[in-house]
Amino acid sequence: MLRWVVRLLLNGGALLAISYLFDEVEVTGFGVAVMAAFILGLVNTMIRPILVMLTMPLNFLTLGLFWFFTNAVTFALTAYLIDGFEIGVWPDSLMTTVLAAATMSLFAAVIHRMTRKKKAAS
Repeated sequence: MLRWVVRLLLNGGALLAISYLFDEVEVTGFGVAVMAAFILGLVNTMIRPILVMLTMPLNFLTLGLFWFFTNAVTFALTAYLIDGFEIGVWPDSLMTTVLAAATMSLFAAVIHRMTRKKKAAS
């Protein structure tokens, strides 16, 4: 449970860092960032698998590049659901959203790797 809370807080910090890296991504505070990280986790758990299944032919045709747009959709959906977490106007900010979502995925992967349980030596 503690590991989950630490991951949530670190992902909130990563989302706040993304708002500093990209001008079109705006997060009003750390509390909003943590709530957005929580909602993003829920969206990635429940909605993203459906999106991946529906877009599998496009992913296949683009050799996996459409994955970036799937991540952007989940990122934009999270921004739509959370007050205080805004991304620029679509479709003008599409490229920024794709890059911000990819950066968040990279941060989340690093956070997951840093906080995972260590395997016992055999």
